[in-house]
Amino acid sequence: MSRIVSVWLPRWPIKRFLMAQAISPAGKPIDPERPFVLAIPATGGLRIAAMNETAEDAGIVAGDPVADARAKADNLQVRAADSTADDAALHRLALWATRYTPTASPWIEENGADGFFLDIEGAAHLFGGEENLLADLAGRLDRFGLPARLAIADTTGMAWALSHFDAAAQSILPAGREAAALSAMPIEALRLSGETRALLRRLGFKSVGALLDKPRAPFAARFSDELLRRLDQALGRCEEPLIPVTAPPVYHSLNYLLEPIVNQQAILARACRLMQHLTHVLVRDAVGARALRLSLYGVDGAVETIDIGLTSPTRSVPHIARLIDLRLETLAAMHDGGFGFEAIGLAVTRVESMPERQTELNIDRHPEVQAQRASKDDDSNGILRGPRSARAPQDDDSEKGAALIDAMRQRLGPDRVRQFEIVPRHIPECAETLTEINGETPQYPRLARSNPPLSGEDRWSIEEKPRPLLLLPQAKPTEVTALIPEGPPRRFRWHGVTYDITGAQGPERIADEWWRAPYPSRAGAPTRDYYLVEDGEGHRFWLYREGLYGRETATPRWFVHGLFA
Repeated sequence: MSRIVSVWLPRWPIKRFLMAQAISPAGKPIDPERPFVLAIPATGGLRIAAMNETAEDAGIVAGDPVADARAKADNLQVRAADSTADDAALHRLALWATRYTPTASPWIEENGADGFFLDIEGAAHLFGGEENLLADLAGRLDRFGLPARLAIADTTGMAWALSHFDAAAQSILPAGREAAALSAMPIEALRLSGETRALLRRLGFKSVGALLDKPRAPFAARFSDELLRRLDQALGRCEEPLIPVTAPPVYHSLNYLLEPIVNQQAILARACRLMQHLTHVLVRDAVGARALRLSLYGVDGAVETIDIGLTSPTRSVPHIARLIDLRLETLAAMHDGGFGFEAIGLAVTRVESMPERQTELNIDRHPEVQAQRASKDDDSNGILRGPRSARAPQDDDSEKGAALIDAMRQRLGPDRVRQFEIVPRHIPECAETLTEINGETPQYPRLARSNPPLSGEDRWSIEEKPRPLLLLPQAKPTEVTALIPEGPPRRFRWHGVTYDITGAQGPERIADEWWRAPYPSRAGAPTRDYYLVEDGEGHRFWLYREGLYGRETATPRWFVHGLFA
């Protein structure tokens, strides 16, 4: 059974506005001791959306026209409400609250948009119980200038009702006491719409207890499903899933610090320790991390998050440490550490299967080998000689390539690292495309000669053909001298330099892809005859002749399309 914390922040828009004004004053400052309201456009003019205590004492209520409010309170201060800024600030506050539990959910409009929920199932014992957790949360919010009303219950609806209508500012409801606690509360505790509340009061229902003993069928016929749904949610008869402020982690580790830290190396050391703790769980479940999130909780309530995507699953602490270090350098250049960070969390948000595999052949670790080495000299059996360990090479290239890509993505940005993907096309410039890696492991092609002999269509699909290391984006025209129009080139001039060809391989004929309509460059492209040529200094070029002599053209043209190493 879940245990839900409801955190209600009374007068949240007013508090948020005053906090923003204190950080960056703009315009005429607001005096919090005088009547102050936030207004929104509505039919008939501006209407009150929120007010401070002084304005409420003057008789101003939400929904009043601003003109009427001015008549009730002298020197009324009016500013425009900014719901977008309120929601963004509430989102940041809920993100800060993940220091207590990974599941924090800011309230939406139907809940009041002035608080958030926490699912503390399995987390309360870390603070010495639910009472200590509430006390710590309330104390920190109060230091931020946000007095809050807190409640804990088994259901979201019951916790919300307690935080709004219980006499105590902090209340904890034991499991199974929902009906008794809810019956004494007004119908507003069910989070019903204004129309439903008005109709219930017109029918004489003022408290929730008056609804509990009545048959459900008349309510279902008279009201929308909202009434019974809210009642069932509060009593735990139906689920009310929370929408977390961040994706729930698969594994999570959090470290509360005795003293705030700012130094990058200190942060990195704490993050490495958290990763070491997570590694044991990853090994146990035979999985590796594919995405991680490092959360730095500031003393001032700010939260810095660092999301790290990995090209392949890993449990390597040094590799993760290097990636975090690269991101911390960028973070230090962009933001000031402020008063420091009082808690650090590391979450694995995505995993992938990573079965155990042998990476070394270290024969010296075998007990029998160690005993023989201790008792024998160089006359030992020959099997004991030679290198003491051998690295399994089959996956080294993939691991090193993935580590390099991870490092470049952290330093340059995840969208700036791309890879070439093979496209089944005959035209060379169309046979590959540049795509984002998107966290997927790149595929390193194997040479055809490393595969067993094939026949038929399979042999054609993997036939190895010479391709240049550098393929020019657009083929460059060149002047070529050949003994005969359809023969290989003997000399060509390119970029003002004449090259005498000492060897040529080809032609490799590539015709137009007539089955594709239209061809990307132009319809009915001439046939190409490609040659790999080498000059006297060892430079290699990829040239092609465009057009078949006597059939497609009377004067074939030559182009340089690529350069070999």
